[in-house]
Amino acid sequence: MAPHASAEPLTTDGATSPSLAAVISPGYAAPPALGPLTDRALWARVARSAQCADGVLDPDEWFPVSEPARVARQEAAAAIAVCADCLVRGECLALSLRHWDVGRHGVWGGLVAADRAQLRARLRAGGRRF
Repeated sequence: MAPHASAEPLTTDGATSPSLAAVISPGYAAPPALGPLTDRALWARVARSAQCADGVLDPDEWFPVSEPARVARQEAAAAIAVCADCLVRGECLALSLRHWDVGRHGVWGGLVAADRAQLRARLRAGGRRF
C-alpha cells in the first residue's frame, strides 16, 4: 500500500489527525527481491512487534463507545498514545483497512473507527487498494 501524500486532516470535525503518510512506515513492504509481505506474515509481524501487545492497558481502553471521532479520540487517548511510537503502526492501520470485518472496531494504527472509516472511503474513492 503506497502512502497517501495528502496533507488534509483525516477528520472533518476540526480535530487534527495524522495523515496516512505519517502513519504508514516507508518500510511497509519486504525488500523487492522478496516481494510484499503476505497478510499472514504482516499479521505475525504486527502481533510480534506491536506496543499494544504488552497488555498494559485495560482492553476496554482500545474500544471507545462514542461514535463521533472527537469524542472517541478522547475516550481512547491512552490507547492512541501507545500507538504513537509503535514501530508497526502503519502495518496495523493497513491491516485494519484491508480486513474491515475486524478493522472497523477499536483503535488500530492510532486511529479510531470513525477516522479509519473516513480514510478508507477516501482511499477507495481514489481507486487505491488496501
